[in-house]
Amino acid sequence: MKLVHRLAYYGLGLFFGIVILLFFLGGKKTSCDYSPNARVLKNIRIKDRIFSEESLAYFQNSDIDTSAVSEILENGDVDFNRSNTDAEPCNLYIISGKVLENELELEIENCDSTATIKKAYTKKDE
Repeated sequence: MKLVHRLAYYGLGLFFGIVILLFFLGGKKTSCDYSPNARVLKNIRIKDRIFSEESLAYFQNSDIDTSAVSEILENGDVDFNRSNTDAEPCNLYIISGKVLENELELEIENCDSTATIKKAYTKKDE
């Protein structure tokens, strides 16, 4: 078989394989959250959120909408060095993200069915 024919068969098979993958995976909301940072943020995003009195007071005093938490949970960074991932009964994560001109940090207690925003504060320059 000539090289041109081999390439044609290969290209045809590749084309049909891609079409089949697009057909089966096209309508699904698949994501590739493989890094530890992405997995923690996704895990917190899908849970019911509860705001503590302290965090609500911070948002109210700083004139920041609580929807900023959703933005931080979408694009933020988890500080694993300062987080307590072995806490009982719920893990405690420190997540930072930029909202407007402010660099905010959230202290979130991640339980089985809820995520409680314990504290929110402006990140200090180090």
